[in-house]
Amino acid sequence: MPRMEQEAAHARLDALSADLQQQPDVDWGRMFGSTGMRVRGKVFAVAAHAGGLLIKVPEAHADELVETGVADRMVMGGVPRREWVLVPDDADDATWFAELQTAYTYVDSITP
Repeated sequence: MPRMEQEAAHARLDALSADLQQQPDVDWGRMFGSTGMRVRGKVFAVAAHAGGLLIKVPEAHADELVETGVADRMVMGGVPRREWVLVPDDADDATWFAELQTAYTYVDSITP
């Protein structure tokens, strides 16, 4: 079943990122066993295996998203990641779009 959720999340990510895909430094690459969006080789958004949008954002913004219930902290190897959160499938497209833009802007700003 997770494969179907991942495929649906990837299709949604693909559709909502159409404008970002036009940026010269943006492409698709592998991360966390999935295909994600990268800027200059650094991943900023991934369609998660169980569905949802996994994004890298500033730690303070990640804290805010978790505190307001918009996203959950990504946990890998039992350790919560400071800058990675999962926006669930049930979040609306406007939320996914806004957080995708935030992730792109952040990773673009920290990637040489």
